Amino acid sequence: MDGDIQRRAAIQDHAAFLTGTHDFQADIEMLAASELVGTILETVMLATDMRFAAVARVTADRWVACRTVDEVNFGLAEGDEIEIQSTFCQSVRQTAQKVLFSDVATDETYRDHPIAAKFGIVSYASIPIHRSDGTFFGTLCAIDTVPRDVKQPRVVAMLEMFAETIGRGLETEERLEAQERLVKYEREMARVQEEFVAVLGHDLRNPVAALVAGLRQLDKEPLPDRAQQILPMMRASLYRMSDLIDNIMLHAKARLGGGIRISAIPDAPLADAIRQVVDEVRAAWPKQEVLLDLHFDRPINCDAPRVAQAVSNLLSNATRHAAHGSPISVSGMVRENEVEIGVANRGQAIPEDVQQTLFQPFQRGANATSEGLGLGLHIASSIATAHNGRIEVTCKDGTTTFAFKLPLLAR
Repeated sequence: MDGDIQRRAAIQDHAAFLTGTHDFQADIEMLAASELVGTILETVMLATDMRFAAVARVTADRWVACRTVDEVNFGLAEGDEIEIQSTFCQSVRQTAQKVLFSDVATDETYRDHPIAAKFGIVSYASIPIHRSDGTFFGTLCAIDTVPRDVKQPRVVAMLEMFAETIGRGLETEERLEAQERLVKYEREMARVQEEFVAVLGHDLRNPVAALVAGLRQLDKEPLPDRAQQILPMMRASLYRMSDLIDNIMLHAKARLGGGIRISAIPDAPLADAIRQVVDEVRAAWPKQEVLLDLHFDRPINCDAPRVAQAVSNLLSNATRHAAHGSPISVSGMVRENEVEIGVANRGQAIPEDVQQTLFQPFQRGANATSEGLGLGLHIASSIATAHNGRIEVTCKDGTTTFAFKLPLLAR
């Protein structure tokens, strides 16, 4: 008992017992939480009969316990620090060589060593821990106050293997932590970007609305021929700008809120919503013929504005890819228990490999122009999915058809 008290007193004379957050807190928490390190320390004690084992973080002037198993009653716990000059680990760090003695009284090198005498250390093992890149981390230590045969070759091999295992594990944990921090940072940056885009889209709506109102006013005024030629181009550009803003905002809201949400109502005014979209396209592109054929012969439970937005996106896509002078057709009907809205245009067929990624965000075909962000078809598909529906694409006999299909939802 007196020996325990003396050892504890000696350690406390050379220790800085810290409370709160340690500057090596990350290392302490990593090793303290590691099941592998705990198992290694327990195995070391069982295999050597040593009654104290620890992993320590060692620098040029620091010795900090990161994980300990103490049956000698040294009183060292995670985060406790001892003056580096009071340990054998300074030599281990400087030479990268292990320190071992089974009985200090008979050991030629460490007999009468002041550190062993001060702390009552009789048997001791300290093995350097290196990361895989060769940098020094600290030591794997085992200590007892009675003789233990720690210089036996099998014991030494085991201790070296465990030190190497801890070194590799440290690097793996550090890489995982770094990756987790990177993922967290990227998620936060993505959230900030989505919020910025949503705010930007919202703020752009007012000037676009003002321009649309100005064009409507100009339509009522007598204009020269040149102005009458320019106005349709301006109207088409504003329509696409408005369409782009709507898509950006809906995509940002979907990302921030976990997906596109719909508000389905019984007997939704779907036909009126689609007619309005077609009229807007006709106004924006007066030279583009758009044929409309709707036959909804029963009430439809859906979110009509959202479905109309999907149709608008499909129409915008069709206007960009329709063959010059050929009409675009929009059809709508109810087939058994499914609503189908088709948007078809003649033009170049979509390659099969492009069809595989057509509805992913920010995906555009190989022949796409500089217009658009590749969100329109993604938003349309997301709206269909929100209705438990889908969009199917067919290219046949020079005609490409996007079929927006959704089930007749229960009323």
